[in-house]
Amino acid sequence: MAKPPRALIVAGPTASGKSALALGLAQRLGGCVINADAMQLYRELRVLTARPSPEEEAMVPHFLYGVRAAAAPASAAWWREAALGAMAAARAEGCVPILCGGSFLYLAGLVEGLAAIPEPGPTARAEARRLLAEIGPAALHAGLAKVDPATAARLRPTDSQRVARAWEVWRGTGRGLAAWQAERGAPAPWRFAAVLLDPPRAALREAIAARFAAMLRAGALEEVRGLLALGLDPALPALRAHGVPELSAHLRGTLTLAEAERRAVLVTGQYTKRQATWLRHRPLIDPAHTHTIHARCTGLAQLSACETAPLMNFLRDAG
Repeated sequence: MAKPPRALIVAGPTASGKSALALGLAQRLGGCVINADAMQLYRELRVLTARPSPEEEAMVPHFLYGVRAAAAPASAAWWREAALGAMAAARAEGCVPILCGGSFLYLAGLVEGLAAIPEPGPTARAEARRLLAEIGPAALHAGLAKVDPATAARLRPTDSQRVARAWEVWRGTGRGLAAWQAERGAPAPWRFAAVLLDPPRAALREAIAARFAAMLRAGALEEVRGLLALGLDPALPALRAHGVPELSAHLRGTLTLAEAERRAVLVTGQYTKRQATWLRHRPLIDPAHTHTIHARCTGLAQLSACETAPLMNFLRDAG
């Protein structure tokens, strides 16, 4: 039997340099880059999500960047189908698909398969959003724990988006999200290898602060002002992207710009800790097909020889 086609995952915490590494590998391997970051899907958030620049996108084919409106939230199931389509298109063109991002739930769903969860329907969705606005995520989480304790145990009470999603699934389907997710679909028909960036915490904190300062200089505040002008539901994922709530508070006059920046950097750093926890407890693929670089990357050429040689050997063996 012929082997399934190969694909590469480039993953790691926010600000670890995934996009730069993926671009360099795509140039070296004759590949294309497929977005695996949930927030980089939204066209209104180029600056605050650190999407590749138009110049970078022109260097190699890029897929699934800025392809959805903030008003049309994506899901892991939608992204999986879109990613599989992009991977098939890349293969048809003779390109190696390189999936790049830090949305590990999306990547795990791609590799392992996703449950076929029925659409909860507009009534359940409206109820979840109404309760979220009226009582807040912590109280909604407490209510979820009474009717669907298995799902509630997996969620942080402050994670408003996922708590609301769990509530609407329970209300709309009569079963909890955890029960549905236990019934996974077929895994993707691809051979995956993964390159993980795992820089030291101090280097990551410094990079997060420097990157947010650069975002402000590049127009992040104007980007948030334009997003708010759309009058969207604040519970939408795009309105919860790192930096959006904090800069929104500044635009409303409740935070100074300096305090908004401080809080955004802090929240982003906390998120990278949760990303690290995920990878420790749930590897994306078999560790035997995973190569870890314990450094932040600003480009393939930036990596030292002692880092590049093992990486290239790993990719050769994975191929």
